[in-house]
Amino acid sequence: MTQSKSSIDAIRALARHELSMRARIGYVSLMLTSSSMTVVIVSLWLTEPALPVRTRAAFGVMTLIGASWTAFSLWVLTTRRVLLARDRVIAGRLAVTFTGLFVAGAGIAIAMQGGAAAFGALVTGVVMLGAAVWTLRVAQRRFAALAARRAQLEQALV
Repeated sequence: MTQSKSSIDAIRALARHELSMRARIGYVSLMLTSSSMTVVIVSLWLTEPALPVRTRAAFGVMTLIGASWTAFSLWVLTTRRVLLARDRVIAGRLAVTFTGLFVAGAGIAIAMQGGAAAFGALVTGVVMLGAAVWTLRVAQRRFAALAARRAQLEQALV
């Protein structure tokens, strides 16, 4: 009985420390970067009343993106339960969504005005979207493996 009790305690101790110092530093960096970017964009948005409608719309979208990344990083840093790489799946979904939005915006820019800059943005966006989709798939596989391992350990403890 003491062996299984110590095993349970060991598993709980490992679960409590899922976010390594490296991951915590990464999420703190993400929070600081995204919140700083959002503050700068909102400041520009509010202090420049003569901006064109498209620019104001782009600033609004960028503000939502920055606020989303800030909220995500705060959620990860304040979560007190085991994430089992769920944070990576959510980050992957955010990356795919926001990169897809970028690609759509670049496509609209090409349709409206054309130009080499818009085409370059579209090509860059497609490459970034491919990387985001790949990252999401890796995260989903990691989450599935960890969830299966957790279920296996729970079954062994019963």
